[in-house]
Amino acid sequence: FFERTHRLGDFFGVKQDGRLLAMAGERLKPDGFTEVSGVCAHPDARGRGYAGALMRAVIERILARGETAFLHSYVDNAGAIALYHSLGFTIRAPMRMRMLTRGDLAQGQPGA
Repeated sequence: FFERTHRLGDFFGVKQDGRLLAMAGERLKPDGFTEVSGVCAHPDARGRGYAGALMRAVIERILARGETAFLHSYVDNAGAIALYHSLGFTIRAPMRMRMLTRGDLAQGQPGA
């Protein structure tokens, strides 16, 4: 995550002894919607329910504003998808993503 990511919306985290164990927050905000983003847990802290609890806090605030929460995931991230399903999210549409880098553009190469 970038240095100013936290300015995009509210973020919540779980810390222990000054160490961030898990976090979740907001990112994109098209009219009437807010993306749940930055959901992650340190490998040492997985399985404790932190990500789900943090997501519920983020989603509660989104819904309180009268907005719809949405998110995205890589298709092979089974753990995240299972968590999202348990929180009531469903797959709306599969998407394809192509990442371009400056080197690709400078060399006239199509993205990977």
